[in-house]
Amino acid sequence: MEIEKKLLLVRFPENLDSCEKREIEQGYLCTSPTLRIRKSNDDYILTYKKKSDKPAADGTIVNTEIEAELDAEAYLHLKEKLDFPPLSKTRYLIPLGTCGECCPGVSAEDADKMLKAELDVFHGHLDGLVYTEVEFPSLDAAARFVKPDWIGEDVSADRRLRNSHLSELTDTSTLADLIAKSPQKNLA
Repeated sequence: MEIEKKLLLVRFPENLDSCEKREIEQGYLCTSPTLRIRKSNDDYILTYKKKSDKPAADGTIVNTEIEAELDAEAYLHLKEKLDFPPLSKTRYLIPLGTCGECCPGVSAEDADKMLKAELDVFHGHLDGLVYTEVEFPSLDAAARFVKPDWIGEDVSADRRLRNSHLSELTDTSTLADLIAKSPQKNLA
């Protein structure tokens, strides 16, 4: 089960340059249910995602998710089958601390689990779009999450930010309001 929130940034975190970074290319073979291929640095992954029958009331994203490893040859073969060009983004993995520190009052079972923000900086036709996702061990933890000061508005319910939707966009004018809210920084 995948439980996550998608959030805009107020600003880039100060420690960004010291965080692990992944160059990601991903495309969609199907969007309902989602069947995605991803190249993340030198890793190749096939992912199946299906929306939960019981979505969270606060807009938190809840999916069934299954991942399988691919090799480069299988990835390239499947890439030829994409209906739309793959997305390109740089992902920064930012440690946030334990769930107990970030989600006050969370259950003892969740308290020691580590949380991280996955900050995505898009390239190509989505250049300028930036947001972060935080994955949680439970709906309770997601509901109790206290955002660091560099994280802003929760946009989990905004369907425009579903990567499968972003992959189909040819005109990004529908994202102008979100791109305008993105902090700008020269990221190498």
